[in-house]
Amino acid sequence: MFEQIGAVLERAPAERVRTPVRRQSRARGRCEGVFWRRTNRQDVRSIVLAARRYELAGRQPGARNGPLGGVAIELLELFANLVDFRTGRLEPSIDTLMLKLRRSRDAIVRALKKLRAHGFLDWLRRYELTGNEGRGPQVKQASNAYRMSLPDRARQLLGRWGMTPPVPDDRVQAEAERAASIEAHRTSLDIEARTLFDVGDNPLGQALARLGKAINLRESARQTESLSRSINNRKE
Repeated sequence: MFEQIGAVLERAPAERVRTPVRRQSRARGRCEGVFWRRTNRQDVRSIVLAARRYELAGRQPGARNGPLGGVAIELLELFANLVDFRTGRLEPSIDTLMLKLRRSRDAIVRALKKLRAHGFLDWLRRYELTGNEGRGPQVKQASNAYRMSLPDRARQLLGRWGMTPPVPDDRVQAEAERAASIEAHRTSLDIEARTLFDVGDNPLGQALARLGKAINLRESARQTESLSRSINNRKE
């Protein structure tokens, strides 16, 4: 299948063949694992706030828009509401963006390019199977996988807002006490229970626990035998 894709993409322009996917597109479901990253509400709101300040700071006197433009700011705000914080998943189609913002395709595409050029957004082009069993394209263009970013030059505009707040002292103390309590409990366990505690109650943990128990029994038997010999030698 990949050879078919490459052959279609490398045809000369004179053939006027409509390619099923754009260049540098990747298979949907196989490329996002190293691209998307976990995030949270504070991080995405910081990106939006930084973009707003970046837009104002770069606006020339008398100009209507700055380096990003109003549509780009709207896009970032929409992305902040669509992104999955747990996985970083963000993959709306252009049609979805047009519908949500009530903007033309050209306006959406221009805004996306500006966000990418200024470091607030990146994306992967993707393709997916068409399900065709006969002649015709076997793959088609899928929606992009997007990732929001905060460029350093915009981060500086956040001031104290962009700084990570320090961990409260009471939380640090509570975590230290909890860690000490866990370690005390772990130390009190025998080798079998401690192995299950460290590795987990799974096949690997159970196997290691049995091995540890066998080693313990062997060492105990050796100590008992050595003690018996010592007593017998004294009697003699």
